[in-house]
Amino acid sequence: MTLSEDIRPAHAPRARRRMTALLLGATLIASGGVVALGAPAVAADCATVPWMDTSKTADQRAEALLAASSQHQKYRWLVEQPANSPTQTTWSGGVVYPAQVECTPTVIYANGAEGVHNRAGTTAWPAPIGMAATWNLELGEAKGAAHGRETFDNRSAVVLGPGIASHRNPLNGRNPEYFGEDPLLSGLSAAVNVKGLEEGNPDKPVIANLKHYVANEQEFDKELSTSNIDERTFRQVYDLPYEIAVKESDPNSVMCSYNQINGIYACENPVLTTSLRDEMGFTGYTMSDFGAVHSTAASLMAGMDQELNRPVYFTPALLDAALAAGEITQARIDEAAFRVVRAYIDGGLFDHPIPAVRVPDTSTPAHKALALELAEQSIVLLKNDDVLPLAAEPLKVAVIGQTASLTPTGGVTARQGCSQFLPFGSAGTVLNCTAMTAPLTAITEKVTAAGGEVLYNNGADPVAAAAVAAEADVAIVFGYTKMGEDNDMPNYRLSVNGDALITSVAAAAEKTVVVLNTGSGVEMPWLGDVDAVFNAWYSGEKGGVALANLLWGDANPSGKLPVTFPKSIAESPVGGSPERFPGIFADGSITRPAGSEEIRQINYTEGLENGYKWYDENGVDPQFEFGFGLSYTSFEYSGLEIEHSDDPVTGEVHSTVSFTVKNTGAVAGSEIPQVYLSLPAAAEEPGKRLVGFDRVDLAAGESTRVEVEVDSTASNQPFSIWDVEADKWTVLDGEYEFSVGASSRDLRLSEDVLVDRIAPEIVSITLDRSQKVVVEATDELSGVALIEYSTQKNKQEASPWTEYTAPLQVDAKSTVSFRVTDASGNVTEAVEVNRKDLR
Repeated sequence: MTLSEDIRPAHAPRARRRMTALLLGATLIASGGVVALGAPAVAADCATVPWMDTSKTADQRAEALLAASSQHQKYRWLVEQPANSPTQTTWSGGVVYPAQVECTPTVIYANGAEGVHNRAGTTAWPAPIGMAATWNLELGEAKGAAHGRETFDNRSAVVLGPGIASHRNPLNGRNPEYFGEDPLLSGLSAAVNVKGLEEGNPDKPVIANLKHYVANEQEFDKELSTSNIDERTFRQVYDLPYEIAVKESDPNSVMCSYNQINGIYACENPVLTTSLRDEMGFTGYTMSDFGAVHSTAASLMAGMDQELNRPVYFTPALLDAALAAGEITQARIDEAAFRVVRAYIDGGLFDHPIPAVRVPDTSTPAHKALALELAEQSIVLLKNDDVLPLAAEPLKVAVIGQTASLTPTGGVTARQGCSQFLPFGSAGTVLNCTAMTAPLTAITEKVTAAGGEVLYNNGADPVAAAAVAAEADVAIVFGYTKMGEDNDMPNYRLSVNGDALITSVAAAAEKTVVVLNTGSGVEMPWLGDVDAVFNAWYSGEKGGVALANLLWGDANPSGKLPVTFPKSIAESPVGGSPERFPGIFADGSITRPAGSEEIRQINYTEGLENGYKWYDENGVDPQFEFGFGLSYTSFEYSGLEIEHSDDPVTGEVHSTVSFTVKNTGAVAGSEIPQVYLSLPAAAEEPGKRLVGFDRVDLAAGESTRVEVEVDSTASNQPFSIWDVEADKWTVLDGEYEFSVGASSRDLRLSEDVLVDRIAPEIVSITLDRSQKVVVEATDELSGVALIEYSTQKNKQEASPWTEYTAPLQVDAKSTVSFRVTDASGNVTEAVEVNRKDLR
C-alpha cells in the first residue's frame, strides 16, 4: 500500500454505468511523503483540447487523449506516480518517460479505508467493523460522503478504501478495517461507503478503491502465501461480497492483494478478468497493492491496469521488451491506459482540481455529530444483568484502565480505543485522535452532573485497581487489543494485563461493567463474574461520549455483531488446524526457515463453513453469535407472511417476506430484524445465509410492519449456489426455509416456500379394456394438481379445456390433447393423440 494523494474536481453527479436498488499536486518520495507540484499540465488553451470537452462522454474523452498520446505517454497511465505527476519525467532506477500530454491533472492517492489517515483537523470515525455493527446503510453512506469531503479538502481524491475481507481468521490484524463475516452485510456496507465517497459531493468528488481483492484473510506472511480455495467456496464466500459491492456501487477502481490464490498471485490471477469483470461487470481500473506486482506480462495480461507507487515492473523498458517478445499486446496496453483515463475523467479528476493548499480544519460540527451517532449505534451491549442503564443519581463510580484516560500509562491511552494502529511511519493511530473525548472525561461529566464522584485508577496494578473498585457503587473497567496492518493478533486475549485486571476488579466491585476496545472477539474468562459488557470496537473521537450516553441510557444500545465471537480461537474455523492458519510448508512445518521464500500454503479446507455457518454446522456454541446485541428494551416478532413466485420461463424466483416487530418494553429503542434462508438438501449448503435485514426505530409499545424483498436476480444471489460444472450461479428447485429473528441464533419465526419451476410430466396415455383413454402424470416436487383435455373432430375447432377426472371415451375420428398443471402452477406442453396411435 502507498501513502499518496490525488487531485479530483467538483462535478455534477456522474451518470452511473449501472444503478441498482442498494452506492492531484504531488509526487511521492520513496518514503511515501509528498512534494507539491501545483496545477495540472496546461496547453495554450485547455478549452480547445478534445479530452477537456465536457460535452463529450468519458469514453470519448479518454479515446481522444490516447489518440493524441505516444506509446510511452500511454505507459505513464500504467503506473501510479507517472500517471499522477504529468510533468515529472524521471524516476529512481533510471526510469524515464516523456512529459504527459497537456491538460492532464496531477493526482494524489490517499490511503484510508477508515477515514483520512493521521491528518490534523480531520474526523476520527468509528472503525469499519463498528460501522458494520450499526447495520445502518444510510449512516454508512453519510460517513462516506463526509470522508470524501475531508479527503478532497486535504488535497486528495483517490481513496484507497473501503476494504473487504470475510473475517475467516479472528486473529487477522486488519479485521477492524473490514465489515465482518457475512457477504451481504459486508458487501452492502462497502457499497454504501463507495457511493458516499463517489456520489456524495458533486463539488468535491473522490474516487473509491475497493481492496484487497481477494482472499486476503491474514497479515502473517501475506506476501509469501497462497490462499488455496475450491471454486465454489471462492465464489460464495470470498468473491461474493465484492460482487455485491461492485454491482451496487459501480466503483471506479479495485486493488488486487498481496497473496496468491491457488498458487497464482492475485495481481496476475485470471480472476481479475473472469470474475471481477466477466461475472461482476466491473468497468473501472485495477491497481496493485504497493509491492504486490511480481511480473510484467503475466500481470498486465491477467487484467491488472496500474502498478501502485513507482515504476518497477511496468517500466517503459520492460513493457517495450514484453511487447517485442509477443508476451503482451498493444490492445491490452491501450485497454489498461483507457480504463485509468476513463475512470479519472468519469470521476471528475480532469475537470475539478483539488485545492492548491489543504484546508487546515475539515472536521465540521456536522461530521462530529455524525461520528457520535455512528459510535452510539456501533457499540454492542453483550451482557446486562439488570445493572444498566445507570441511574441518574449520586453514584460513586470507579473508572479503571489505561484506555479510559488520555494520560499515558506504559504508553497506552484512550487513543488505543479510538482507532487501530499503523506499524510503520509514526506507528500511532491510523486516524487523528487528538480531538477525542476520553471515556473518563465523558463519564465524569455524567457523574458530577448528578452529584456523584468518580474514582480513577489506570489499572497497571490489578490489586490497587481492585481496592479502588471496592469503594465504588459500580466499577467500569476497560480492556483492549492493539490491532493494525502487518501483524495478526498474537493470541485471542486482551492486551497487556486485561484479563487479570477485569478478574481482579470483578472480585472486589459491587457491580462491574466491562468496556472492550477490540476489532475482533477475545476470550472472556471473566464473563460469568461481571454484570455487563460493552464491545465498543475502535469507536473514534466521539467513542467516549457515546459510551457515557449508553451507560446512563441517554442512548439505547442498538449495535449488533457483524462477526461471530467464539469462546476461544480453538473453536473458530481456523482453530487447531495449522494448514488453515498460519499455513504450512512442504515439510508440514509452520515455521519459515531463515532466508526462505517458499510460499506458505494456507488451505481453506473449512470450505463454505465460514463465520456463523461454521458454528451452526459443527454444533459449536459461540460466546456471542453473529447478529447478536442487547437493548434496554425488548422486541416481539409476529405475523410472518411470505408472498412467493417462481417464473419457469425466466427461471427467476422472488419472495416478499413481511412480519411485525413490536417494542414491548418501556423505552424507545431500535431493532435490527434479520432474515435468513436455508437451502434445499440438494444444494449441499451448510447452515443458513443472511438474505435481508432492516433497522427500525420504535417508541415504547409501538409496532411496525417490516418487508424484505428477496429476489434471485439480486447482487447477493440469495437463492443461488455457484454451480462449478455450469460455471454460473444456479437456483435449485426444492424446499427453502425462511427464518426471521433478532440474531443468527435467536430466530423467532419461520416458514417454508417451494421453488418449483419444473413442469409435471405425462407418464403415459393408454387405452383401458373398455377402449377408453387413460392418462397418468407425475410431478416430483409439488404434485399433480390438474389434468385437462381438449378434443377435436375432423379438424373442427377444438373443444375448451376440461378437467380430466376419469377414463375418456374418444371416437375414432377425433384427436384428444392433454396437459397437466402441478400445484406450483407449472404446465406441461399439450400432448395430442388419436385412438389409432394408442392401439
